[in-house]
Amino acid sequence: MLNSTKFIFVTGGVSSSLGKGIIAASLAKLLQSQGYKVTIQKLDPYINIDPGTLNPYEHGECYVTNDGAETDLDLGHYERFLNVPTSQANNITTGRIYQSVINKERKGEYLGRTVQVIPHITDEIKKSIKYLAENNQYDIIITEIGGTVGDIESLPYIEALRQMKWEMGEKNVVAIHLTLIPYLSAAKELKTKPTQHSVKTLMESGVQADVLVCRTEHEINDSIRDKLARFCNVDTDSVIQSVDVKTIYDVPNCMSSEGLDKVVLKKLGLKFTKPDLSSWNEFLDKYKNPKNTVKIALIGKYVELQDSYKSILESFIHSGAVNEVKVEVTAIHSEHINKENIAEKLENFNGVLVAPGFGERGIEGKIEAIKYVRLKKIPFFGICLGMQMAVIEFCRNVLNMDGANSTEMDKKTTYPVIDLMDDQKNIVNKGGTMRLGSWNCKLNDDSLVHKIYNTNTIDERHRHRYEFNSEYIKEIEDNGLIATGINIDTELVEIVELKNHPWFIGVQFHPEYKSTVLNPHPLFVSFISAALKNYNNQ
Repeated sequence: MLNSTKFIFVTGGVSSSLGKGIIAASLAKLLQSQGYKVTIQKLDPYINIDPGTLNPYEHGECYVTNDGAETDLDLGHYERFLNVPTSQANNITTGRIYQSVINKERKGEYLGRTVQVIPHITDEIKKSIKYLAENNQYDIIITEIGGTVGDIESLPYIEALRQMKWEMGEKNVVAIHLTLIPYLSAAKELKTKPTQHSVKTLMESGVQADVLVCRTEHEINDSIRDKLARFCNVDTDSVIQSVDVKTIYDVPNCMSSEGLDKVVLKKLGLKFTKPDLSSWNEFLDKYKNPKNTVKIALIGKYVELQDSYKSILESFIHSGAVNEVKVEVTAIHSEHINKENIAEKLENFNGVLVAPGFGERGIEGKIEAIKYVRLKKIPFFGICLGMQMAVIEFCRNVLNMDGANSTEMDKKTTYPVIDLMDDQKNIVNKGGTMRLGSWNCKLNDDSLVHKIYNTNTIDERHRHRYEFNSEYIKEIEDNGLIATGINIDTELVEIVELKNHPWFIGVQFHPEYKSTVLNPHPLFVSFISAALKNYNNQ
């Protein structure tokens, strides 16, 4: 029954990277806080099937959902704001749309008709958008259209939006256009002309924006609002300013004070009540008023682009608020670490996290860092490749397995303590073929992770091909690196802990994907707590 589900679309103009995802997530949070069942989806214009094969430098972090979808990093924002899991259906790419249409054509489902962008591609887009509305599980679906209005790649999505507005009526579909109001310092003026042109471009595609959200560095006065309303055919109260803020977590409050949710609900014919943001603001208060500062080194090989580790950085914010500390993260490129400079690089940190990644570049620096924190008793957190590097370091330097390595880095290593999973060995296609999504793990009763999670079994999200080689487990455990978490289905090692160390944990999974504002991940909370103890003991 699609008639009972309302649709909100968020488009962008003038410039990319204005924050459509944050605006969409903030609006969703406000609607959710009023009792509405809300979800968000992202329509990505690129032709890749998913971002799973994209370099982090190209696209930032690849976010993974419970059902194993490799998705855009904006889905991480959606989950962190709403505290509700997303799925494969929440991220649609042009590649997936065209793949579906081509497969149908090959099966003869179009009965010999010429397959065209309109209606076949646009019908497939509309079908994907409406899929989330099946079974009537959501009151409102917010759809973010990637890219910028006027891009060739985005045109089929804009056309699908136009058709849905026409077919479903104004009370069921609302279009929000996020745009930029640049400030010219020489003239000391905010300029509306780029927004006028952006709205005009949108109208040329047949879509009239219902609401304008204007990103700006300076407050927009009433005369500018009136001018934008007149030139862009929107109500004055539908011109919403989005002034730059210190943290993305301020945006829901800003949008609430601007009345974005009130305007949208009015246009959809739905009831507005004051949103309950008490829990959200409690988090914000702790985040903005820390009692101490802990210094964390984030060691990886994509550190030039912070979006590569977006979920990890946000998890530090969540866990820092719980511990009432500011988490000061310094990104260190692992290629710049060696035996000679390791002490200088890490001596001032209260904790070290070795990040996920792929390939051999920079791994020796990660191994040196892990050796240093192991010997110096500095809290250590290894995620995915970081956990694997901890196993390799231990085997090399404690068990004297000279040249111990992962077969990802050295196929001929004498000691393949990390090896390719059996079910991965005959795989040729790289896209969507790793171990992905949520898997169950059993925890040792007397382990630190059992105390942290306070449960016997957990489920966490994965994204990897290589695993701890269980042939070496007895020798490794006998010397103090204990496998404290075992995958229930595969019996492979998921978690390792070091005995006689204040906090040394490596996990094969990605806990950062499940940390949210209202449900910070327990491993990150415990890691920051250990870093705080290290700070207090200095």
